[in-house]
Amino acid sequence: MRAVLIVNPAATTASPRRRDVLASALAAEADLTVRHTTGRGHATALAHDAAGDGVELVVCLSGDGTINEVVNGILTATHSSQASGPVPLLGIVPGGYTNVFCRALGLPRDPVEATGALLEAIRHRQSRTVGLGKLNDRWFTFCAGVGFDADVMRHVENRRRSGSRCTTALYAGAAVAEYTRRVRSASPAFTITDHTGSRHQLAMAVVQNTSPWTYLGSRPIHGSRTASFETGLDLMGLTSLTPRVLLRSVIQLLSTGAQAGHGILTLHDACTLTIRAERPVAVHVDGDFVGERELAVFSAAPAALRVAVPQPRGADVVAHSELH
Repeated sequence: MRAVLIVNPAATTASPRRRDVLASALAAEADLTVRHTTGRGHATALAHDAAGDGVELVVCLSGDGTINEVVNGILTATHSSQASGPVPLLGIVPGGYTNVFCRALGLPRDPVEATGALLEAIRHRQSRTVGLGKLNDRWFTFCAGVGFDADVMRHVENRRRSGSRCTTALYAGAAVAEYTRRVRSASPAFTITDHTGSRHQLAMAVVQNTSPWTYLGSRPIHGSRTASFETGLDLMGLTSLTPRVLLRSVIQLLSTGAQAGHGILTLHDACTLTIRAERPVAVHVDGDFVGERELAVFSAAPAALRVAVPQPRGADVVAHSELH
């Protein structure tokens, strides 16, 4: 098996020692090449080249943002008109702060334990097929956001570029700062049209491909508890960001998950969602701010990716040799 290990050296917990241990272990199982990212977008190019070259396994030691880039590189290469081979198997060892995709797959948060789980999956040729979401032409693994949620992600990224460490306090401070700066108006910022043609005026939207939406430290934050890799997309939207609606939504997110009514919109298992805004609104995918859009089309991509995971009881896991 030919494999490429893509490492983001700037990731929160991707230390050189962990990289070397992982590389050594993988080299015992596969013909391994190690690549390091040098900036935003580089992981996409590295994964694209690996998939185009027929590599069978692409492993990430990184956080959610770099994993998103790798997934997009793999799928862009294998969905091109010149592609002829199968989609490479994806392996993950968490190196970020939150690691939502890794945790949603049931993989260990600890990089050493996650390395052991990855090696077990490779040796026993086990993998799980998962659905993804797409925002316009970009795939996402666990969620995308429009409006306030994306503004918070942009604020966090700006602070991290200035040297701030990624912590729960950083995200909380960013949310307060963004709310104070620009979100006091109760008027909706955009219109969302679901796959039935129904339209809804919203000030913020989170589109989930799995649950939970994210984590506050070790605590899961549930927008939609029904979101799943095996179904379409779920949505939690707020019709306004008034203190009453915002407080109600926060209480629900920390407990039961979002409940429709009183300023909160929920949708389940949607194949497409279309957002139109009169002025550009902030957008993020998998926690990475990707700019502002006046038009954002979300779509579900069933069974889009295979991920190397060891076989837990009762999970939809198969030997990946059967998928070629």
